[in-house]
This record gives sequence, C-alpha cells and structure tokens, in this order.
Amino acid sequence: MAVTEGKYRLSCDIGGTFTDFYLINRVTGAVDVEKCLTTPGDPSLGVLDGVGRLAERHPGFLAETECILHATTLVINAIIERKGACTGLLTTRGFRDVLEIGREMRYDLYDIFIEFPKPLVPRYRRQEVTERTYQDGSIHIPLDTADLARAVAELRRQNVESIAVCFLHSYANPENERKARAALAELAPGIPVSISSEVLPEVREYERTTTTVANAYVKPLTSKYTARLVSGLRDLGFRRQLLIMLSSGGMTSVETAAEFPVRIVESGPAAGAIAAAHIGRKAGYEESVLAFDMGGTTAKGCVIQNGRIDKASTFESARVHRFKKGSGIPLRIPVIDIMEIGAGGGSIAKLDEMGLIQVGPESAGASPGPACYGLGGVEPTVSDADLVLGYLDATHFLGGEMRLDEEAARRAIDTRVAQPLKLTTPKAAWGIHELVTENMAAAIQIHMAEKGVDPSRFTLVAFGGAGPVHAYALARRLGTPRILIPQSAGIASAFGLLVSPISFDLVKTHRQTVNDLDPAVVDSLLTQMEAEAQSFVERAESAGQVTFTRSLDICYLGQGYAVNVEIPPRGVPLSKPDIRKRFEAVYEVLYGRVYPDMEIELMNVRLVAQSAAPVLPQHTLDVGGSAESAIRGRRRAYSGRQEDYIQHVIYDRYKLPVGAAFDGPAIIEERESTTIVDAGGHVEVDRHGTLIITLPEVQT
Repeated sequence: MAVTEGKYRLSCDIGGTFTDFYLINRVTGAVDVEKCLTTPGDPSLGVLDGVGRLAERHPGFLAETECILHATTLVINAIIERKGACTGLLTTRGFRDVLEIGREMRYDLYDIFIEFPKPLVPRYRRQEVTERTYQDGSIHIPLDTADLARAVAELRRQNVESIAVCFLHSYANPENERKARAALAELAPGIPVSISSEVLPEVREYERTTTTVANAYVKPLTSKYTARLVSGLRDLGFRRQLLIMLSSGGMTSVETAAEFPVRIVESGPAAGAIAAAHIGRKAGYEESVLAFDMGGTTAKGCVIQNGRIDKASTFESARVHRFKKGSGIPLRIPVIDIMEIGAGGGSIAKLDEMGLIQVGPESAGASPGPACYGLGGVEPTVSDADLVLGYLDATHFLGGEMRLDEEAARRAIDTRVAQPLKLTTPKAAWGIHELVTENMAAAIQIHMAEKGVDPSRFTLVAFGGAGPVHAYALARRLGTPRILIPQSAGIASAFGLLVSPISFDLVKTHRQTVNDLDPAVVDSLLTQMEAEAQSFVERAESAGQVTFTRSLDICYLGQGYAVNVEIPPRGVPLSKPDIRKRFEAVYEVLYGRVYPDMEIELMNVRLVAQSAAPVLPQHTLDVGGSAESAIRGRRRAYSGRQEDYIQHVIYDRYKLPVGAAFDGPAIIEERESTTIVDAGGHVEVDRHGTLIITLPEVQT
C-alpha cells in the first residue's frame, strides 16, 4: 500500500538472516514494508539498502520522517563471535581472577569434559590496582594514582581499545572508580572507559565484572556502527533522531546506547514481545498471550499476562552449550524474559553420532543461507524441508522477488538425510519439520512450567518469517486452542518498535533487613533515581509525560537469590508490613509457600522510567466479500493430521476481507510470510486484518 503525504515513522529490525522495515504514515495510517537479506560483515549496509529501496518508492520521505527506530543483533553477535574490541580490565588488587572463578559452580555435574566460556578479557590484559572500599561504602585504601598509571601503561603497551574498571564494592561508593576514570582521561586519552558503578551499581562481584567487561568489549564497535549508520542516513536525507531498542523493551537515544551498549544485547527479540502484546490487546485476548517469534536463525517465546510482559534481570550470552544454563557469560541487565533456542528457517538438519536427525542450533544464516536460496548453501535446512513439503511457493517467496530452488532443496535433504536413513525425501523433510517443531514446543513448555502457567489457557501470537508456517503444528503440541497471525507477520518485530515507549531502567544495591529498614530512606533513594532516569528518557524524547515504576529485590535472610516486588509510586505511603505482604504474595506464586517467621532482606531497589507508548492511526480493511474472492489456486502440501500430501486451498492474504471465514487445509500467502492451517482448523479475519485460527481438536 503506498504511503501518502504526512509525517512518517520508520522502524528497522536486523535479524540473523533478514533485515525488516516498517514505514507508517502517522496521518493516514497507510504502511509500506520492506525485507532484505542481512549483511553480517557490516549490518549498516543492509539497513541503508532497505531504506534506499523505500526511498525509491517514496522519494523524499526521509525528510518528513520524525524518527527511525532500530533494533540490532550487532552486540550479541560481537560477543558470541568474539569480534569486539581488544579490552583491558582494571580491578582491585587480589581480584584479577574473578572472571575465571565465577560462582564456582558446574553447570553439568556429570560432564567430565566440561567447558566454560572463555572470558572476554584474557588474564594478561587484567591489571590489579591498589585501592579498597568496604561493603558499607567506607574507603579503606584510597586509589593509588601512581599504581593506576603503571597499570594503564601496561594496558596501552598491549594496544587495548577499551577499558573496563571494576573495583570491589564500588556499588556502595563509586569514588575510587570515578577517580580512576578521571585519571584515564589523561593517561589513556581517546580510549573509551566503562566503570561498573555506572554500568551496574549492584552487589555480586562476578556478574558486575562480566557485565562491565561486556559493555567495554562492544563499546567501540557500537559507537562506530551507530556513527556510520547515522552518517549514511543523513546522506540519504534523514535529519532527525535515530532511536535504539533496549533489551528491556523500550527505546533509547543513540548516545545512551553507545554509552551502555550491553543494554541492547537482546533488542530485536524485545521488539517482538512488544508487538505480540499489542496484537493480543487489539484482538481482545490480552489476558494470556504467548508470543512465538520464529525467524531465520532462532525461535523465541515470551509469556504475556494482562498486557504485562515478564522481565528478568539476568541474561546469559555466548553459551558453550546453548541449552545449558550456566554455560555462558552472565550479564546483569534489565531484559524481557524470553525463551530462545536455535530453531529457525535456516537451522541446519544433519545426522548425529547415533544416526538420528538433529536440527539446529547451527544455522545457514543469510550467507550462504538454505540450499533453496541458491546462494551456495548445500546443507539441508528447515526452509528446505518446508519447501519440499509444499508449504512455501518457490515462485512467491518475498512476493516473487526471490525465487527458491526446489530441486536444490530436495537434493540437500536427499543426500544428507533421506539416503543415509533409507527414507523418501518427503518423509525426511517431514521428519525435519516435526523435529524442529517438537524442539520449540519442549522449550516453551519448560519455560511456561517454570512460570507456573498452562499453555492451554493461552493464545499463541505467531510471527517472524517462519513462525506462521510452524504455528499450527506448535499449537497442537502445546494444547493452545487459538492462534493470532497479524498482518505482515514476517516483520512484526519491526512493527513492535513503532509501538514501544521511550524508557530506561536503573538499579542500586541497598542491602538491609526489612525490620531495620526506614521506608523514607528507600523513597528518597528512588526519588533520586527518578531524576537520573528521567534525564536518560529526555535524551530521546524532550516532551511528554514520564511515568515511573518502582520495585524492590527481596529475599529471605540468607537466601542467595531475590524476587522482584513492585511497590506503589512516589507519594503513596509504604510501610514495612506492606513490603512483607507484597513480597509474600509474589513468593507464594513462584514457590507455593511462604515462611512467616523468617526475616526478609532488601537487596536492591529498581526503577523504570517510561514515556507514553506511541499511538498509531488505525487503518481499517474493507468489510464484506467472501474468502472465495481471495483464492489464488490450490496445491498439494503435507498434512500432519492426514500424514500425507493433500490438496490445500491457497489464499492471497491481501485480498481477504474483514469477516472472511474458511476451514483448513489452507495456505495463506503474503510477501513476508506464509501461514499453514491443517485440516480441522478454522480461520476468521478480524477488523484489524489479523487471522484468528482455532484448533477445535485441542480446545478445552
């Protein structure tokens, strides 16, 4: 649909395989979308390519674009692939080896060949400095500036490009770290510095160090990338602000993202969860929504209840074993709580040591991509299997812009899977499709069980390039009775950027038993944090109301981990009995019981500052007509229910009117994705153009 005159908002989401764009006219509600292959060597090239394509269709639109919203995989990829800066670490004397010591825990007790992730900073680039702060904030040994100069000289001799500073107990008193940063401005001019008292002013030495080191590791790369991207967009005519998606689900300024790049490590998946919450709310199913995002490289799941998205304070990156918790580098950052596994359209299928089919986590990515892309890939992938099964149209992929090679897909599956297992090519393709769907279902079931929720009570919102292809089979396994497929489902994460608020999260350690706590002191600390957080929000948005959400991390005295408890906003009285009551309500939901006689302890105070989410104009579809008018043909595709190829009716998604209803087996095609509905499924189109698919066989 062409975009007419008016002010525009443009979003761009860089995925592992494709880069997606969503352009909306804020006056008319008209949209235009674009999708192009990601350029792993320099992701900004793919962004500029897609923006250039939109500019060809809408000359001069960038001059009228009020902002560009961006989500990127740059940071997480740099950490996983070890392509960050040559980084040095300055730490308190005696704490040089905290990155290896970690928590002194084995993530697999029975693996005698257990591996741990290599630290981002090797031991020879870690320098100890004479200084010491106690946990109460008192300074036992002031920073020895001469010793600091010696340590910095050694790091400069090793040509470090970025420096992390993490002194003991700096969360309680940042004075020594701030003095070190001031000295580094003279001792190492031009080298970016990250200090832990700003990156993560929170107790737990190991996590604070890993997070600060990760921030320093990707800081030069992120600064160069954003500068290059801003420059390229200006050359194309863009003159306003570029905003970046945070892992916590809000937008921030380029300057903030460049200063704290570790906070954008999961920016793309966060945008998808925001989109799912918005879609579920519009369709009237916001009470219990399960977001399911399957792209070219990974699949993600996120639980959304009553419009609220679950969040976490820890994320693990660069795992040695992707599915083993504890095998990665822990990052203490505010992040949307997302289940993620290596299952996407590009996931490679192969035989394991026992001769069984294994799918993922390795991916063919954008280069060379699946065999059917015709870009040099020879390994069979999920997309190859979906093509062989008849789910994808070789001539209609990306709206016909990219023709798929079905013969190459068959050859890859036949030689690498079917022949060794003495199967027909279709049976091998179905095995690949079934296995990747089963892997996703198992991961989501575990994720939801940990939260104490039942999938059969949820509505599945499926998106991503491969999500609608696998959603029906996934819902059958989960027992989920209903699926929502939004318009332009293949680029829903890019849409999520458009409806995300500007936000920023802060945390500070304030350790004290609740019996000894003065609520007024906590209120004063949070009020100071509100002023600090508001300044970060206003970097990205100068006008508008900023709201604050306050919470506390509390545990039973002696416990190692705390639960997060939301408390009332400023101005509402807070008492110690009320704090305990709120804590026990959360604890009982998570663990099934509470201990009234045990003392509880406050660990951290948290604050989220957030502007109002943008309100986009609604573009309504034509009402009337029938589904028959959208039929573009028929083709044979595999039915899991019938266990054979059967005739499927092919519908043009863009011609389906509001109120259209039809039964499966059906295939609904649009440019960015394809929706599969097996025999027994029923489809209706709501007033927003969302497909509502019901599965009678799993309804309760």
